[in-house]
Amino acid sequence: MKKIEAIIRKSRFSDVKKALHQVEVNFFSYWDVTGVGNEKQGHVYRGITYSTSDIQRRYLSIVVSDEFLERTVKAILESAYTGHVGDGKIFVSEITEAYRIRTKENGHAGIN
Repeated sequence: MKKIEAIIRKSRFSDVKKALHQVEVNFFSYWDVTGVGNEKQGHVYRGITYSTSDIQRRYLSIVVSDEFLERTVKAILESAYTGHVGDGKIFVSEITEAYRIRTKENGHAGIN
């Protein structure tokens, strides 16, 4: 099993969510987060400069079986892409075990 953590633009979330459902990833958690990225310029609105160093993003946490890893990452990469600085990051890590509390199932059955 793998844990996929993705940090994406909030504006791309609905597209990412649709893409995940299309590849049969129907359960994941997400949070609104603020981060600091490489973008250093500010934006000017009505003569006032606003800092863009603190960036609003959405953080997704997804646990999938090994056979879903490639299609899940591909779905995020394609649907979150804009081609501009700040599109986000994806991190993949190993999960050694998962349990469903209600049924006490574990492993693959615990996440599906």
